[in-house]
Amino acid sequence: MRRGDPRPAVSSVTLTYEDGTVRVDAAADADVDAAALPGVESDPRTGTLRAPAHRYREVREALRDRGRDVTDSVLDLADLPPLSSGYVLRDYQREALDAWEGNGRRGVLELPTGSGKTVIALAAVAAAGTPTLVVVPTVDLLEQWHRELSSTFDVPVGRLGGGEQTVEALTVSTYDSAYLRADDLGDRFGLLVFDEVHHLGGEGYRDVARLFAAPARLGLTATFERPDGAHEAVADLVGPVVYDLDPDDLAGEHLADYEVRRVEVELTDEERERYEEAQGTFLEYVREAGITFRSGSDYRELVKRSGTDPRAREALLAKQRAREVMMNADAKLAELARILDRHRGERVIVFTAHTDLVYRISERFLIPAITAETGASERREVLSRFREGSYSRVVAANVLDEGVDVPEASVGIILSGSGSEREFTQRLGRILRPGAGGAGTAVLYELVTNETAEERVARRRR
Repeated sequence: MRRGDPRPAVSSVTLTYEDGTVRVDAAADADVDAAALPGVESDPRTGTLRAPAHRYREVREALRDRGRDVTDSVLDLADLPPLSSGYVLRDYQREALDAWEGNGRRGVLELPTGSGKTVIALAAVAAAGTPTLVVVPTVDLLEQWHRELSSTFDVPVGRLGGGEQTVEALTVSTYDSAYLRADDLGDRFGLLVFDEVHHLGGEGYRDVARLFAAPARLGLTATFERPDGAHEAVADLVGPVVYDLDPDDLAGEHLADYEVRRVEVELTDEERERYEEAQGTFLEYVREAGITFRSGSDYRELVKRSGTDPRAREALLAKQRAREVMMNADAKLAELARILDRHRGERVIVFTAHTDLVYRISERFLIPAITAETGASERREVLSRFREGSYSRVVAANVLDEGVDVPEASVGIILSGSGSEREFTQRLGRILRPGAGGAGTAVLYELVTNETAEERVARRRR
């Protein structure tokens, strides 16, 4: 301190990145209280303090707030030229970006499918002007994001996943690859973008966010909340929801107008007999066992019992048989035929929960099928032809719900599905892209088997 300088002496603290953590080395006179720093604990192996990498910004700010002289060597960022996305943002997209910026460049945007979340993210990458890692759940999205980043910014774009391992200042990675490379790449990026950020709630995937030191974080999703409550962990790792809209907010002006039509169908006498027998076996057991299914833990308890209790196992199998009867009712195929005829010439996506039903529909109506068994090149070919109009219809078992770049459609038909609100929202989003409904209104049909548990499933997802 210079003679006459009124400022108090400060002590030096050095921050460095080490194997997914931030190492805190304090000078002997620094008097750093670990308990007062977010996430910091003593490391007896090295005689230093240490915090999870994702706490980096909080630790740095806490030290500076306490008047510590911080030598910050955590990030090792490559040079990146000034970036411009070139997109003119719509009003709500600008509001979303501003909300993220206003929250210190941390937080989640919850916007409907087709609303342009990718465009907002590209603008965020340009605004941050720092090396960025985009993390995605599927190889399809890996390729989509690689194309978007490469065509938007005149810089090399790295790729981690899908058989390639290249790292650049702008890189896109699958969640799996980001997890495997986190220890050695955790100090290389200033911004993390998590597409379909709700996936980060999975216990294993959380380490992707924990092991990177990037202070700026952006999450993208159409449905943030998870039934298991894990979205709270995501908020801690990425930031809270800072901007959200639902399909009704954008329908008409930015997304297609839409309506949801519920169509009830009846079981045949033979189907009703099989359903009631199987459902009765299931309900008899759960009543005797006192299982209420008020929470997911009740179902897990039944699964646990099925490992040692033959009656519990039979109840589970009976529940599956009843589900297959109600979701694959013959009347649904008859109603599907009527809907397809009604919307002849329009782009239609048929959603089911069962692969076997996909193939039945494909064979009966000569509709291209996409399932988990469909190879990546065949899937791309089908979607390409759907996009260009060679195919006007596709049928899929769950795989088009998210993580795939699906062309515009104006009609969706749900033959079967779960009670997940996320699944329903994703399927609705497939017909809401701008212009998808043309001059008219996009329509989502729900085919529900009357007087079965499927009625309850349909209520839950709505």
